[in-house]
Amino acid sequence: MYPISGSVQKHPLLVLFFVLMMWSAGLNSAFAQALQRIEIPSSLNPVGSGARALGMGGAFIAVADDATAASWNPGGLIQLETPEVSIVGAYCNRAENNFFGTNPEASGKQNVSDTRINYLSAAYPFTLFGHNMIVSANYQNLYDFNREWGFPLMQESERLKTGQDVGFKQEGGLSAFGIAYCAQMTPTFSFGFTLNFWEDGIYKNKWEQTTRQTGTGTFVGNPFTFEALSHDEFSFSGFNVNLGVLWNVSSSVTLGAVFKTPFKADLRHESAFSYFLDFPQYPSANSADSTAYVEEEHLDMPMSYGLGISCRFSDRFTASADIYRTEWDDFVLTDAKGNESSPITGTPVSESNISPTHQIRIGAEYLFINPGYVVPVRGGIFYDPAPAEGSPDNYFGFSLGAGIAYGRFIFDIAYQYRFGNDVGGSILRNMQFSQDIAEHTVYSSIIVHF
Repeated sequence: MYPISGSVQKHPLLVLFFVLMMWSAGLNSAFAQALQRIEIPSSLNPVGSGARALGMGGAFIAVADDATAASWNPGGLIQLETPEVSIVGAYCNRAENNFFGTNPEASGKQNVSDTRINYLSAAYPFTLFGHNMIVSANYQNLYDFNREWGFPLMQESERLKTGQDVGFKQEGGLSAFGIAYCAQMTPTFSFGFTLNFWEDGIYKNKWEQTTRQTGTGTFVGNPFTFEALSHDEFSFSGFNVNLGVLWNVSSSVTLGAVFKTPFKADLRHESAFSYFLDFPQYPSANSADSTAYVEEEHLDMPMSYGLGISCRFSDRFTASADIYRTEWDDFVLTDAKGNESSPITGTPVSESNISPTHQIRIGAEYLFINPGYVVPVRGGIFYDPAPAEGSPDNYFGFSLGAGIAYGRFIFDIAYQYRFGNDVGGSILRNMQFSQDIAEHTVYSSIIVHF
């Protein structure tokens, strides 16, 4: 053993050795991977927005008959016959039951909730050169980064023993402002596109991660206290296009397809880290330091595409199904030095094994048609896997929805339950991590026709 008494004062480098040993022993290892990973706790596969679509399980590519079509399938916008505006609000509660194989004391339930505007739009149909057309302006909130954890963490080796409290908080989100256009090419076929500008809007296009670790310990029997604080902020900017078509095969069957182009986003990364070590019995061994830097990074966002079918069995009953694929193996983070890593695993691209994901969504809507108003009832089920090392993590869910249409006004509300068991292993692989997820989402929307 290294006696700290006297030897630290004679050999200050031993303090540095001690700091590094603490670091490698696990003081900061719990979240070291976060600097190379993109932590997105919500679904990584947001296709579109809106309470009506959510109520149908997200099977909306071939339905897409309201202003949210700009996010699902801009080829469906042509179905809007009058100008309209819409707003969608969202509430989400996410419960995470975490398991740390190497540190059981850190296991436990974590919970976070968030409320925000999910979608805004204004659409205006018109006729030009004998063709029906429509333009719309849209705002869509796509990714939710909110996560908050707090847990104890114990580390012990021959010379070092620590007990600490870890607090991790991440907040923010990504949104896009879109300009959409759709034209009816033939009586049964329409084509549309949405230009998406991923810039600051109602909310800042960024997310922040803060990790605070405080605790006490002993080094070869000598007590100390410590605190470490890291803060990382990522600002996101980019542009891509959604392309969509809608084909009315018959009076009862409609096919839809959407393609979302890949793009390279600019990522400004601001990072700060500070720590202090306090030895009550040997003040000369105390240590503190801080560092900060700003880097310009890039994030390659993958292409995605989907197909949908809608069957209208009567004026009252419609059923739909979608399949949607995202090329997550093309999701790459490039740092300021040109190093490429997988945002899913935090490891170099050459060492990562990430596969594309395939969503499957099935939904239905039934209308209770009454004189002067209509009451819809909706339901759906879905498979919504998340990319992970080796093979995707499996997430499933169901949704329910209802509403009322009266005159120029339409009000919809929907509830979705999404869950995954034994998922998240790519987050903290060095700690044999996994988690069970239970996510509750409520959308409510108002549409006004003019």
